[in-house]
Parts: sequence; C-alpha cells; structure tokens
Amino acid sequence: MARITLDNLAHSYSPAPKGDADWALKPMSLTWRDGGAYALLGSSGCGKTTLLNIISGLLRPSRGRVLFGDRDVTDLPTAARNIAQVFQFPVVYDTMTVRQNLAFPLKNLGLPAAQIAARVDAVARMIGMEETLDRRARGLTADAKQKISLGRGMVRQDVNAILFDEPLTVIDPQMKWELRTQLKALHREFGHTMIYVTHDQTEALTFADEVVVMSEGRVVQAGTPQSLFDTPAHTFVGYFIGSPGMNLLDAEVRGTSARVAGTTLQLARAYAPWKGRVQIGIRPDAVRPATEGLPFRLIRAEDVGHHRILRGEVAGASFNLVLPEDEPIPAGFDRVALDPARIGVFVDDWRIEPLERAA
Repeated sequence: MARITLDNLAHSYSPAPKGDADWALKPMSLTWRDGGAYALLGSSGCGKTTLLNIISGLLRPSRGRVLFGDRDVTDLPTAARNIAQVFQFPVVYDTMTVRQNLAFPLKNLGLPAAQIAARVDAVARMIGMEETLDRRARGLTADAKQKISLGRGMVRQDVNAILFDEPLTVIDPQMKWELRTQLKALHREFGHTMIYVTHDQTEALTFADEVVVMSEGRVVQAGTPQSLFDTPAHTFVGYFIGSPGMNLLDAEVRGTSARVAGTTLQLARAYAPWKGRVQIGIRPDAVRPATEGLPFRLIRAEDVGHHRILRGEVAGASFNLVLPEDEPIPAGFDRVALDPARIGVFVDDWRIEPLERAA
C-alpha cells in the first residue's frame, strides 16, 4: 500500500495546447493517504477516467508528477506500479472456475499453494461466492462476474492501490447496494488504498472517506461527504451533491443582508462587497413554507417516502423544498423562509468566506 501524491498534475491530449479548453485536466495537486478510500466523482467527460489512467500508468501526464510514497512513478509502466484494477465491464476468464479466477494473480506471483488457497477462501467469503468457487465463470450473471473482478482486485495483499473505474455501472440496481456494502467491508478488513471512479453520487458518498469532485477537468472540491454537503466550495458541488441539489439564486449581498427578487434576507454572517455574479445557495431541507420571506410559486409536490419534495420557482428560477412526511403543506402558501445559518454566498460560482460572524 502507498500514499499517492499528484504533484502539480495536468494533461492535454493536444500536442500544443493553447487555451484552457485544450486541457483535459487542469493543474491539480492532491495527496491521498496510505490505506484511505477515495472517490473521483463527476459527470461524463469531466476528466476522472483520464486522471485514473495517469495514476495507473496507462497515460503519462503532460505536466507534473505521480508519486507512490516518496517514489516518483510518473515514467513507470503499469506493471511496475504494483496496482490492481477493476473495470466497468467484468474481466474474467470464462473457461476457469471462480476459484481459478481469484487465484490467478497469486499464482502469477508464485505464492505457495496453501497460502493461495487460504487467501482465495477469505476473499470468496467476503464477496459471498463460497458456494460457487468450483463453478466455471461462463454462464454466471453479470453481477456474479463483477464480484469475481472485485475479488480478484482484492486478492493480492501487496498492492500499492486498487483502482475502480465505474465498477457497478453494468450491475442490476437491486445488486448495487449489496456490492457497495461488500466493497466497504473489504476495505475495512484489508485496508488497501482504494480510488473509485463514478458519476453516481450515492456510490461515491457511501464508499469513500474523501470525495474528489471534478468538473470540466478541474478539481472543484475534495473533502468528506458531509463537508461537500454542508459547505460546497463551488456551485457545481452544491447542485451535483444532494437530491435535489442546492437552490441557487442571484442576489445582491451587502454586509449581513442579501437582496433577492425584491426581498431582503438576513444572513448569519457579514460579507464584503464583491464584483461578479453573486448568488446565494441553500439546501432544500433548510427552507420552510412561510407567511413572510421570498415569493414562491409551487408547481408540484412529490412524495418520495420518508419526505416530500416541493418543486417550484422563485423569481423564475427553479427552487425546491424538502419537508418531513408528517409535516402538512400549508394551503395556498406563496412564501418561503430560509435558515440564515445555512445560506452560502458564491461569486462567479465559488464560495466566499464571510468577514465575521454576525453579532
């Protein structure tokens, strides 16, 4: 296992990049501790797979370095980096049994038969495939084959890291929760450094200790799932994390007040004046129906079981509320109140810090 450091890393597929748009990965520096569980999260085309390929050695970065511990591996091939990879589509040997598939990486290392057998049995137990160890992989379901891929990625104990590239995309939705749970349990038991690429926020937030959110080739925020939800550093994070995402409204912010759609709102902190596009952001669960506050037009209510989502508009912009299932919807309400302590202020999409807490 190893600490992984990305030192001023950037990449362009163009041999002579000229502008910002020519860079698939904008300059970034990150350090992932030995034994941590990390996720690269973002929409398709944001650069997360490019970054994973650079870490694995399939791609050399245009700039910067990749270090495993204190060792610079930027120019080393994949085979020399001592990593395991699990891909989006299951990679198994159909003519081999499940046991033989799991044992294959260990046999390549020349380990003793008894050590291989013990390790295979342990991994098979963790992925719930003890009963199918002697079945050939051919004819197994896609779920089962992906379990084999996950197990084969975990079977080696000496790897620097295990990289997962959208490993649950082809899995039946009913099986995803089970496999995520098993993967988390495998990490707790074996302690490998894991990096998990996904576009699914649920996968990222339930698996990772730290999530790296990417947008248009840039790391916009790295942090714990809770910090991403509570204090998004960028409007993309606020909107992308959460269901529904953060409400964002254009505003004029002066000191401890914000002017939105002709209404003045109180803020919990004081802010300096800024140039650029100023917005306030607030999570739907920090908004309540009210007799005073922002003018709101209700469009529809959605019952999703343990809560209801009220979808509507404020000043022509989409705006959502989340209410507990047992809280009644006031008849004909046309105003919403925002919790001042949970309002964030953004300038040109980036969160700004307050001057001080309001007295």
